[in-house]
Amino acid sequence: MAIETLLLTTTAITTFSGGRSLTNASGFFFEHGGKLFLVTSRHVFIDEVSGHFPDRIEIDLHIDHDNATRSVRYSIPLYRNRQPLWRQGVDSAGAIDVAVIEIDRTALPVEAFYAAFTPEHLNKAQDSVEIGTPMLIIGFPLGFHDTLHHLPVARQAINASSFALRFQGQGYFLTDARTHRGTSGAAVVMRAEQLDGELPWKLMGIHSSRMDVTRDTQIDEALGLNCAWFPDILLTLTR
Repeated sequence: MAIETLLLTTTAITTFSGGRSLTNASGFFFEHGGKLFLVTSRHVFIDEVSGHFPDRIEIDLHIDHDNATRSVRYSIPLYRNRQPLWRQGVDSAGAIDVAVIEIDRTALPVEAFYAAFTPEHLNKAQDSVEIGTPMLIIGFPLGFHDTLHHLPVARQAINASSFALRFQGQGYFLTDARTHRGTSGAAVVMRAEQLDGELPWKLMGIHSSRMDVTRDTQIDEALGLNCAWFPDILLTLTR
């Protein structure tokens, strides 16, 4: 049975320090200039505030087009000679919670298959996106997924701030969606019928974290809003 192409863009990430498993997160594949990259949140690779310092990650890759239950774990080192192998970015407002790491295609299992976003999937500046536009967040909330077929799940979202403006001057917009730990690094997408090919989805953002404010936790509910970084930073990070 064929797997929906959108689901093949996304993979579960497990971070490790030596042989010790640390955290779970989400990531997706992006191709640019003939190279393949894994995209996720920067805090998945390193988070000084929480003391999170993994030295490698593992991802899942499918290896049988006719049997989605077959997959392998693929290990990616985060450092070489103590130098980070990932790329992270900054803009005029400061650090950006997005990171990419290049994947050596020649080192992948020969049977491995996946799908990847490209620059063609980025939203064009002239394409307006109205407030409340439906989107999906494709990832692994709390590590939850189809463990038999090794596939992510989708959460419904809408854009909750003006897509034409950087929220509070930062490089992200807001989504209104129910999210959890483990969703960090997930692709935020919108259906785009005008795109040709097997992946008719626009890459609208990279989910980072839940947005909250100072509140009385005994009285006030969480906002249910999230930060999604604009994906045009990927063009810079993957050059």
